[in-house]
Amino acid sequence: MRAPGRFNAFIDEDLSLDGESSGPLAGTTFAVKDLYDIAGTIAACGNPDWGRTHSAATDHAQAVSTLLAAGASVRGKTITDEFAFSIIGENHHFGTPINPNAPGHVCGGSSSGSAAAVAGRLVDFALGTDTGGSVRIPASFCGIFGLRPSHGRVSLKGVFPLAASFDTAGWFARDPILMQTIGRVLLQVPVLQPKRPARLLYPVDAWQEVSTDTALALDPAVARLEALYGPVERMTLAQDSSLAEWFETFRIAQGAEIWQTLGSWIEETKPSIGPGIRERLEWCKSLTQAAHEEALGQRAAITARLKQVTQDGSVLVLPAAPGPALEAGRSAVASNEIRAQIIRLSGIAPLSGVPQLSLPVGRVAGLPVALSLMGAYGADEALLEMAGTLCGPAVDGLAPLL
Repeated sequence: MRAPGRFNAFIDEDLSLDGESSGPLAGTTFAVKDLYDIAGTIAACGNPDWGRTHSAATDHAQAVSTLLAAGASVRGKTITDEFAFSIIGENHHFGTPINPNAPGHVCGGSSSGSAAAVAGRLVDFALGTDTGGSVRIPASFCGIFGLRPSHGRVSLKGVFPLAASFDTAGWFARDPILMQTIGRVLLQVPVLQPKRPARLLYPVDAWQEVSTDTALALDPAVARLEALYGPVERMTLAQDSSLAEWFETFRIAQGAEIWQTLGSWIEETKPSIGPGIRERLEWCKSLTQAAHEEALGQRAAITARLKQVTQDGSVLVLPAAPGPALEAGRSAVASNEIRAQIIRLSGIAPLSGVPQLSLPVGRVAGLPVALSLMGAYGADEALLEMAGTLCGPAVDGLAPLL
């Protein structure tokens, strides 16, 4: 049953599953994005026709089962942007979740309902998915923590696949210590070992994508990182290319996979698809095999570049998004322009499969903005530990950041 009064976060607020009575997450509650299987329910994936043409799941998604076994309890299934194919946070069919920390502005997508539920304190944490930014951007816009894990680190069994080589199962929370506890459970590591980054890298080309106000708002967090771990090293990430070219590589490689996932069903079912999503799916359909193969070659080079700069344990320090959340109801043209700007930042990690963590450490005109940390493949635990140190209690004589 939908509950539009609670930040319009839920597609089914009545869904309730109690976790085990003991475990590291005992007593906590979480919401689940409507891409995850819950036994006895249909994952509509943000589209009524998808729900109409698919059967109820017989089992929970693996990540849901893991969290229940760790003591957390499900309290609702949340709205997603249609097929998880948007970064804005709107759904033509089920409505747009309300951003609790930025009234009149979108939550960001596609895990919009999950972010709203956490930011609005309706649950302790929530599951999302992140293909091109769908955890990190809502986390940034809503002023909460959000992790895109290394590709493949968290099971996607029982989760709708948008673009399998990009998809990840991520999560949101308001507290960095809870983020760590969830990480221990989902990453299946009993203890997160503190690991000092070899270097802090400051990719100038990524910082050029943000507004001056946003950069200034994030400066105190960067300064605290330097006080903790040493000075940042300025560098260019897209050394022999540009982030604009990386964006094109991302959208072609992702788009080809999306049509492989949805194309046959769309042509057979002829579903009702909302504006913006419909046009992007038509573009995906138009992609040629040659364009896809070229993008795959470029993707391999980008992956090699990320490995080169992070394999020694270095961590990239960059903005999570170009600025605060955009106003709700912006035109499709404006949204598409902003979408490209956002994905020039959020598309970096998916291209290379590395983890990235969004940290709510600043505000611009009262609206949340976020710093992010990006590490080598498998450095998820190190990023979570850094977040706890950066955003947790006072340490080494430094006042708390949050």
